[in-house]
Amino acid sequence: MERGPGGEVRRGGRLALAFLLLPLLSLAQLTLPAAISQALEHSAIGQQAATDRDISYWSWRGYQANYRPQLGLSGTIPNFSRVITPVVQPDGTTDFRAVRINNSVLGLTLSQNIGPTGGQIIVGSEVQRFDDFNGNTKRYNNQPFTLGLVQPIGRFNTLRWNRRIEPLRYQESQRLYVEQRETIAQRVTELYFDVLLQQVSAEVAGQNVTATSELLRVGRERFALGRLSQADLLLLELNVLNAQQAQTQARLDAENATVNLQAYTGLFENGKPTLDVPDDAPRPAVLPAVALEQARQNRSTTLTFRRRLLEAERDVALARGSTGFLATLTANTGYVNQAPNLGATYLNLQNQQQVALGFSVPLVDWGRRKSIVKTAQLARDQEQHNVTQEERSFEQTVLTQAAQLAALAEQLQLASRADSLARQRYVIAEAVYRAGRLSLTDLTIAQSGKDLARRGYIAALRACWVAHYRLRALTLYDFERGQLITAVP
Repeated sequence: MERGPGGEVRRGGRLALAFLLLPLLSLAQLTLPAAISQALEHSAIGQQAATDRDISYWSWRGYQANYRPQLGLSGTIPNFSRVITPVVQPDGTTDFRAVRINNSVLGLTLSQNIGPTGGQIIVGSEVQRFDDFNGNTKRYNNQPFTLGLVQPIGRFNTLRWNRRIEPLRYQESQRLYVEQRETIAQRVTELYFDVLLQQVSAEVAGQNVTATSELLRVGRERFALGRLSQADLLLLELNVLNAQQAQTQARLDAENATVNLQAYTGLFENGKPTLDVPDDAPRPAVLPAVALEQARQNRSTTLTFRRRLLEAERDVALARGSTGFLATLTANTGYVNQAPNLGATYLNLQNQQQVALGFSVPLVDWGRRKSIVKTAQLARDQEQHNVTQEERSFEQTVLTQAAQLAALAEQLQLASRADSLARQRYVIAEAVYRAGRLSLTDLTIAQSGKDLARRGYIAALRACWVAHYRLRALTLYDFERGQLITAVP
């Protein structure tokens, strides 16, 4: 899953097609795949996910560069000075002389870090030119080749620990990008159905306004003929007012929910979109154990746990490697010569060597080193406990989510059947009421049952779609197509 910037998530044909057709869609009609595609490609949170992925990629490139040779050119050209400086004479006295000099240096260095030991090998070449303008002389000091080694002893090895941690961090970021996109899809689904539920409520309320207005007209005719009581007539008028209030409130709620959806997806065109009621969510048979196995293999959480444990161990090594006996071995060998002209410096080169071992040992620290190391060890132990608990919680979440899919699908079937039966019941109840063989109270109950069943169906549909995307985000696996969800270039 290690990819460069520009990786995208493999989605179904519906999402890809919806994205291609998105600019052509009328705002008056918006589908769930189109809303998800809009959020993934154009919303601020979608762009943030892509930016985080790119930042992780370039951070990974920077990490890799630390283990590759580094070639550098350095120098000071020119380095001219014209000053009066004190000069110690042979007899010990000091004389002040006016000097006018240039002391330029140019060096080429090739360095290579040694990951296993944390040291560094340095190959270099340096030439220095000194000009005395008062004496009209010049000299060259040339080091055409030097080979050096800098090796810490007993110190914390950053390179070795980074080699263990950074690959995990990069793989984690690539998986996290896919998870973020699936999480965005889940959140868009929630907001989408929030709008849809209110629009359905407004639609149902509008139908109720029409139906109750017609019933009120019929009721007034019956009241004039003495076949309807005044109490029932007032109840009919109250039903009309309640339906109108419900319609107005549903429209306001739909507008507020639409603002939230548009703000999240970045779809700020003028107008109020009418949302299409999606088909039933996919219902693949998912065994909880299989879902858990896919989650362990694909989710960034698994890598996160491993990285956190390694970082805790690294902190202990850092505590030990920054206290106690610390030393640095420096060795250098090469050739050097000086002459009045540059060409002559390459003749009769003289060998030079340098070896130095610098060290520090605390003799009395009053338990400072022990306290630093013990603190890091306790923090590591606590992190191990935290990771164990979070890992169990994550596994339980995956198992529960997978186990609920069948129940949610069954609930949706029941809600769909209830919605159909409630609408049929209301049609029959209205006809029977018009015939005068049903009380107004029973008709009102049938109407309330119809409205409740419709909202229940939309809520059940919402739960299935949200669970579908949530399981994808938890496992990074598309059980509908039987393939891994990955970021591809």
